Amino acid sequence: MSKPKSGREAQGERIEGLLDLNLDYRPRLPRKKDYRIGCVGAGFIMRDCHLPAYFQAGFCPVAIASRTEANARALADRHGLACHPTIESLINDTSLEVIDIAVPPDVQPSLIQRIAADARHVKGILAQKPLAMSYRDARRCVEACARAGIKLAVNQNMRYDQSVRALKDILRRGWLGEPVLGTIEMRAIPHWMPWSQKLHSLTTFVMSIHHLDTFRYWFGTPERVLASTRPDPRTVFPHVDGINLYILEYSSGCRAASWDDVWTGPAREGSESDIAIRWRVEGTDGLARGTIGWPAYPCRTPSTMDFTTRHYPGYWFQPRWREVWFPDAFVGTMAQLLCALEEDAEPEISGRDNLETIALCEAVFASARDHQATMVRQFMQ
Repeated sequence: MSKPKSGREAQGERIEGLLDLNLDYRPRLPRKKDYRIGCVGAGFIMRDCHLPAYFQAGFCPVAIASRTEANARALADRHGLACHPTIESLINDTSLEVIDIAVPPDVQPSLIQRIAADARHVKGILAQKPLAMSYRDARRCVEACARAGIKLAVNQNMRYDQSVRALKDILRRGWLGEPVLGTIEMRAIPHWMPWSQKLHSLTTFVMSIHHLDTFRYWFGTPERVLASTRPDPRTVFPHVDGINLYILEYSSGCRAASWDDVWTGPAREGSESDIAIRWRVEGTDGLARGTIGWPAYPCRTPSTMDFTTRHYPGYWFQPRWREVWFPDAFVGTMAQLLCALEEDAEPEISGRDNLETIALCEAVFASARDHQATMVRQFMQ
């Protein structure tokens, strides 16, 4: 005999019956999944994220090349891919339709422009974020691909984190009303790759770019930025932007802010740790809060979302899912490019759209450097 339900449990079931919680948090997949994909790069992001996600989704990676042939060979042998001896050889492989790039951002623009100039058989490119380390270089990539008729998409994979996408859906449905304030609090320790030591910006273009693009996804591109930064005590190589704090101002009155704390206290130096990423969005009709599961990687820890709305007072909705950001979100970033090829449309995260994310990164970096507010549009040139 089942236990009688409490009044609150019964009320919750009635409310959930009225509200469709079948949220649109999964990526839209193409009908045609057999576009032949050539992979450039054989590091962590390709090995542990791209390829597992593509095989999971039924996509068709067929070839790989890397600056170090032995690394490419190891992945090729593991997954049954053709291994090209050089990146140039892979680019010239006329059987490939899509090029998936996973190389450092300081060398990516020249690679994209080389493909656009010489590989007319290529229909689409999925580039890493950041697309480039400046708006000017990013715009050159976009223009080169446009001239060549190549669809350029950018791997801003946090847009496909399940909680980020679920929040976008409830914002679209109007359950929170007009956005008033959005915040992201990151207390996590990144693994800075060796190539990041050569860049003029560390946290802004490598880590904060995730949150800046997410705010753009949720609320659009802001008008003005106020930012502050300081070096991270743990990161031993020279850098300017370590711990980043910034506020984004919108013409609607909405404000967004993030604390990108890559220090988090001496968690690696002997103290107890408090590592997490939490977000919160408040609107005129409700609020939502969530967590990002990425800091627990490689443990599969789903992100979460809870939300409440004045239209159904006295109740917190708590949808949950099994998918995780790493590697499941990488299905979405490739899927949006393949859908664009299938439908002859712009990718959801097109290179042209991503120019505004690069401009926002430049605005944050400049605001922190110059100790003054910046207008985002002044960097869109």
